[in-house]
Amino acid sequence: MIDRSELDCGREAVCRKALREILTSGYGLLKGGGSALDAVELAVKLLEDAEVFNAGRGSVLTAAGTVEMDASIMDGRSRRAGAVAGVRNIRNPVCAARSVMEHSPHVMLIGAGAEDFAGKHGIERAGQDYFITPLRVEQLERSRAAASSARIEHEASPPLPDDGATGTVGAVARDAEGHLAAATSTGGTNNKLPGRVGDTPLIGAGVWADDSVCAVSCTGHGEAFVRSVFGHEVDALMRLAGMALGRACEHALARVQAMGGNGGCIAVDTKGGIALLFDTTGMYRAWIDESGNPHVGIFGYRHKTGHA
Repeated sequence: MIDRSELDCGREAVCRKALREILTSGYGLLKGGGSALDAVELAVKLLEDAEVFNAGRGSVLTAAGTVEMDASIMDGRSRRAGAVAGVRNIRNPVCAARSVMEHSPHVMLIGAGAEDFAGKHGIERAGQDYFITPLRVEQLERSRAAASSARIEHEASPPLPDDGATGTVGAVARDAEGHLAAATSTGGTNNKLPGRVGDTPLIGAGVWADDSVCAVSCTGHGEAFVRSVFGHEVDALMRLAGMALGRACEHALARVQAMGGNGGCIAVDTKGGIALLFDTTGMYRAWIDESGNPHVGIFGYRHKTGHA
């Protein structure tokens, strides 16, 4: 979810460059025989390190001025999954999510417990100062000012202002052996209540992968994506109703809209078909076409389906 007012020409150029480089890294891993699971972890880790996106370094801030991050990863081959929520000092939450999947009997760990677990398994840590950037501080201050003005005018607490400081990063992939994987990571929503968790770490909502159907990663108003169980909804529409990937994503997004939310998704199916759909002003996206050519988009068309 992107507000044009938040993205001047210089920042747009930086975002496009980062997307292309990260796409190339993930595709290079796949071309070298790497797994879909490794590719999505690598792509999301690099997105977390690029401070222009709302995940890892560059995450939006809570109402308390802190960073709380969520992430998940899912392996379509086994439907194993891992997730972390509300973590504050893990440099790459997606790596912690994979560690939960591979080194614990659980699917999700939260807060201090997740951070302790990640530390014991060699996941790199960082202090809050690493994650907080001037842009996110400015966005939080604007949100606080807008909320204060609204309370004075209406004498009631308004919903959190939407000034474009939202979003999620994610990746989906199909490897040479036909296996699928998906990963998602976010700092959440600007000015959120401390402790708030959205769809990103919830398996079947913000992330989903099943080798027999599809892999999906979502971005948008998390509460609506949770209530619509978006990722699994796409899977069910394909598996039970026989819909093609793009059509299934459109139907699932319509359910989000019916709940008052909006956003988008990236998805890939068992044959390498792709869908990149959104109903907002823009959505950061990058993909490789069937000829191996890279593409990057931010604004423009809102529905893209085709073959990877």
